Amino acid sequence: MKSADAVDAAERRVGRVGRVLVVDDEEGIRTFLAEALERSGHEVVQVVDGAAAVRAAHEEPFDVVLTDLKMPGTDGMTVVRTVRTEQPDVEVIVLTAFGDVVTAVEAMKLGAFDYLQKPVSSPTAIRDLVAGALERRAKLAAPPRSELSTSVRLTFGAPAMVPVVDALARVAKSGATVLLQGESGTGKEVAARLLHETSPRAKAPFIAINCAVLTRELLESELFGHEKGAFTGAHAQRRGRIELANGGTFFLDEVGELEPGLQAKLLRVIEERRFERLGGSTPVTVDVRWVAATNRDLRAMAHQGTFREDLYHRLAVFPIRLPPLRERREDIVPLAESLLAHLSESAARAAPARLDDAAKARLQSEHWSGNVRELRNVLERAMILSDGPVIRSEHLWIEASGPPLDADTPSAANATSAGESLADLERQTILRTLASVGGNRRAAATKLGIGLRTLYEKLKRYDLR
Repeated sequence: MKSADAVDAAERRVGRVGRVLVVDDEEGIRTFLAEALERSGHEVVQVVDGAAAVRAAHEEPFDVVLTDLKMPGTDGMTVVRTVRTEQPDVEVIVLTAFGDVVTAVEAMKLGAFDYLQKPVSSPTAIRDLVAGALERRAKLAAPPRSELSTSVRLTFGAPAMVPVVDALARVAKSGATVLLQGESGTGKEVAARLLHETSPRAKAPFIAINCAVLTRELLESELFGHEKGAFTGAHAQRRGRIELANGGTFFLDEVGELEPGLQAKLLRVIEERRFERLGGSTPVTVDVRWVAATNRDLRAMAHQGTFREDLYHRLAVFPIRLPPLRERREDIVPLAESLLAHLSESAARAAPARLDDAAKARLQSEHWSGNVRELRNVLERAMILSDGPVIRSEHLWIEASGPPLDADTPSAANATSAGESLADLERQTILRTLASVGGNRRAAATKLGIGLRTLYEKLKRYDLR
């Protein structure tokens, strides 16, 4: 068994350390948190209340802030709001008493990373949560990677995809701006990566950003970067993602979510190939190939005045529509089998999961409103629900048709209503999934195919502690 010192040394070697601000008006809790984090090599600053936390965030840089929610004077929610404004890159973890989870969830909506319920008794839980926050901070600071590898093929020969593949092959050789259109989950990012990998720019960077997941302030900083002193917390110059993509391809996912002010700035960059970092006046020249994606009707938005018409025409030089899964049913089973192989490898299963004939038939008959993303989630849930490598029809929990019933769940006929039966199954599935990942809520949410906040809400609804 490794000693605590050996574990702490290992954590320092892999770089899972940062500068942490601990905020709590109870000295015992504050000291316990600080000592637990310092043992892992973190640099910890302690303050006794929210007002002191606000001052510290104004004066010093932090990687993570760990704050109590209930404090006299300036409360934790104010700390969350202020810290996220002062230092947009910081990750915030809130401490909350049992029964106040709703407030913690509200804090997460303001940008908090996660919450921890009092009483806090496990140093390991604290360290793991801070390590997760640092990991997310690092991912946001670096170019994101695609959730689906391009090793998962875009098509397996469906007739509806033939013109799409042909168009991608033709336009990849040019430098034309491409607008990928289609419902959510149809593989627009996979198509964007294929465009890049088959283009003359393949050896240069492929940089992506999702315009829907960041606040306007964070998105502007991520796109254009900033100079030292551009805003409170900007302690050093930082290159934006557009600059990092110089020579390669820049992928704007969910471009229809851009606010008007950023639309104007983006238009200028595309037209002039230059921009200024936030707080700067020196032009930065870039040479990038633009690829944008949206699940919205940008032409209609332009006519309605909610999206700039000039930007639309700049982006839609070569529009390509990716058809939904229901229009390419020939791809569903081979795509599912490819995804299962990928998921089995990621889960290090002894035997790869496979579909029986009934499961294949059911997959082909579904509507798939969430397309490839929904298919992947259904398959991942099925791997959890199945007892062995064979996935049967009853293991396929597809929301449009309702979850499957198994031996551990009462049938609708035995319940007082179908709603109770579905709720009971959902509760048991959450418990089973949490058990399979050792209680890790973030991993459980990923396996279930739902957001972390949604999982928290379900835990509260079903009183799962």
